[in-house]
Amino acid sequence: MLATPGPLPSAAVEDRWAFEVKQDGQRAMVYLPGDGTILLRARSGWDITAAYPELLPLVSALGARSAVLDGEIVALDDQGHSDFERLQQRMGLAGAPARAVRMASRVPAHLMIFDVVHLDGRLLTGLPYAKRRKVLEGLGLAGAAWSTPAAVSGHGAEAWEMAREAGLEGLIAKRLTSRYEPGARSKAWVKIKVHRLADVVIGGWVPGHGRLTGLPGAVLVGERHDGLLHYAGSVGTGWSRTERTRLAELLQAAATDTCPFAQAPPVAGARWVLPRLAGEVRYTSRTRAGRLRHPSWHRLRPDLTAGLA
Repeated sequence: MLATPGPLPSAAVEDRWAFEVKQDGQRAMVYLPGDGTILLRARSGWDITAAYPELLPLVSALGARSAVLDGEIVALDDQGHSDFERLQQRMGLAGAPARAVRMASRVPAHLMIFDVVHLDGRLLTGLPYAKRRKVLEGLGLAGAAWSTPAAVSGHGAEAWEMAREAGLEGLIAKRLTSRYEPGARSKAWVKIKVHRLADVVIGGWVPGHGRLTGLPGAVLVGERHDGLLHYAGSVGTGWSRTERTRLAELLQAAATDTCPFAQAPPVAGARWVLPRLAGEVRYTSRTRAGRLRHPSWHRLRPDLTAGLA
């Protein structure tokens, strides 16, 4: 069951929803048949069990009971927040079990369990979320490499503010009465991202293709530190066609043969511009190298343009 992007439920109806922290990792279904074995499957259906050997002891947590659990495999940073960049070092190792064992000691994975869809031979998908959640919490699944994150009923605005202040990616709101819909992207689960804003300078762009032929497909942006423009990422969304057409005119007028970034970004087909166009970008988080994750264009900032060139 997948969540649909949307706004935070209003205060008038928030008591009908539960709120969980949005984890940034690899979604996984966990199959525990009760015979001492465990199977982890990614959203693609691939068997990823061998990639995460630290999760194998989960079989002992339920003993002979059988279950199918839904969760997110994450790698935690120093603040205990999920860090997708760290987890990427662990993904794709299902075919290299020896390397997965070595990496488990360097970048340990953690399973955040947030739903139970089958237990002791009984299918639970028809139960409302509130009842499934009670069953899940009753299992007491807490270990060195797995846990059951908290869910708060109501108080959505407070939960969102806490997520924002803690630097988390966002929330998942789940309707208390909702059934589990396997494979569906349901409006009964809503993902609300916490967006941050950054002031950036456009240093280049990449031509679009298809319906965007003749227009910028993405702009290459940077941030100034110590008098130098450091590359912060590529932004390809957030404009209407009219806005993108206007942006194309501004980029053509600022064209230059010289890369304005302190280090040229490894972007094929990049075209450079004088660093005089400033803007504001929404993003969810940053990589350790300072790159913006999931950026989208918010607006031009002509008030910041003066003196940039």
